[in-house]
Amino acid sequence: MGLLEVKHLNLHINGKHILRDVSLDIWKGHVHALVGTNGAGKSTLASAIMGLEGYRDVQGEILFNGERINDLSIDQRARRGITFGWQEPARYEGISVSDFVGAGILDKAKEKETVISDALQKVGLKPGDYLSRSVDETLSGGERKKIELASIIAMNPPFIMLDEPDSGIDVATLERMADAIKILKQNGTTVLLITHSLAVMRQADHAFLMCHGEIIEKNTADKIIPYFEQNCIPCEHKNRPDDKETREVIE
Repeated sequence: MGLLEVKHLNLHINGKHILRDVSLDIWKGHVHALVGTNGAGKSTLASAIMGLEGYRDVQGEILFNGERINDLSIDQRARRGITFGWQEPARYEGISVSDFVGAGILDKAKEKETVISDALQKVGLKPGDYLSRSVDETLSGGERKKIELASIIAMNPPFIMLDEPDSGIDVATLERMADAIKILKQNGTTVLLITHSLAVMRQADHAFLMCHGEIIEKNTADKIIPYFEQNCIPCEHKNRPDDKETREVIE
């Protein structure tokens, strides 16, 4: 069942203890949510799992499909099936939507154009209106979110982390995002939603509640939601960062 296992992970940045003995299991084929207020350390944990620069010097273990991946590069982790959807979708000047959505299609035997068009339709975009457009500033934030989701659906990765997937989108796009998450699950992709949004949390089967670098609760999403809603208010937690620089690092 365990696709990704994080065991007793600790991370220090600028002399600050950011991740504190974090352990979690991500079950294959399920949608999970990593939940917490801004500054809880959610994105830092995802960055450590992905192996981003500045987040690799961790203590503890990260296992994917039973393999220890601490020493693997970002590219090596990506080739094993770990994908990271950024909070702010990237702009690639001059790259067409067609090339962007199709870039990660692994099965070259498939009819690529059909896969790309189908993925765009699933996120509510008409292929004829978007295939030849560039992924750049001419697209709205909502359009870029949808195009990124389409690229993930077309890629069909084993595991995807989506960082604040509702950031900067309207209600209609949020509904499309929920549909895309269901499609990913149906296609066999394991999903980790990184969020402080109740609407996004409701798409998950299981949830981990994070507070200032620690996992403080693990349960089904419907059990975590009311706890988060009622208890995660501004507080003077013992691990609260004591300077602005550290707060920015862990957000």
